[in-house]
Amino acid sequence: MSFQCTEISPSCPIEATVYGYYPNLGANSFFAVYFGVAGLSQSILGIYFRTWTFLTALGIGTFMEMTGYIGRILMHANPWSTAAFRLQIFCLILAPTFIAAGIYLTLKHIIIHVGPQYSRLNPRLFTWTFIGCDAGSIVLQAVGGGVVNSAGSDVARMDAGNDIIIAGISFQVATMAICGILAVDFIVAAWKSEPSREKNHNIESFMSVNKYSRAMWWIFGAEILAYTTVLIRCIYR
Repeated sequence: MSFQCTEISPSCPIEATVYGYYPNLGANSFFAVYFGVAGLSQSILGIYFRTWTFLTALGIGTFMEMTGYIGRILMHANPWSTAAFRLQIFCLILAPTFIAAGIYLTLKHIIIHVGPQYSRLNPRLFTWTFIGCDAGSIVLQAVGGGVVNSAGSDVARMDAGNDIIIAGISFQVATMAICGILAVDFIVAAWKSEPSREKNHNIESFMSVNKYSRAMWWIFGAEILAYTTVLIRCIYR
């Protein structure tokens, strides 16, 4: 019977764990609280405004992030904890996919509000196309996670599971990249065709136009920030 490490000891040093270090308690606690508050806020706002699809995507995504960071907090207490490792890797791998779904939903409504005629893809197809691809990515990552979790000490099986997970993440990155290209194309087309660009030469006048209100610019900024950070995280993973 092979020996398995269950806690830090002279024969099971921290250097031999998956990460080779104690996950940072402060940083992981911060993100656990941050995503917990974000998930709670999203739940309240989603119920109040009855944005059920958006609530589902962001609610699952944020609470999975919170749970994943709780798993890392548990790994700080015991880096050899198999349960904590599985919890954090499963949640932190899948969570961005649900957040990306929220980004696609927001983009669809931005396009509908600003002008569907500027988009090369029907805005109503954004959710079907990209969330459908997200679903495929989730399936691949979930299958890979299942293989990893069932691998035990079988290194070859664990590597195969990791390869499946990477394939799922790569598919998600490609999906987000295509979505980003379409979004940039839409923004450029809408900007160039806006009549007020010829009449007003200062940004204050341009932003005062109804469909480009200050509130919309905040939404644009939040959408770009969310897209960029999720894409960077997916590439990093």
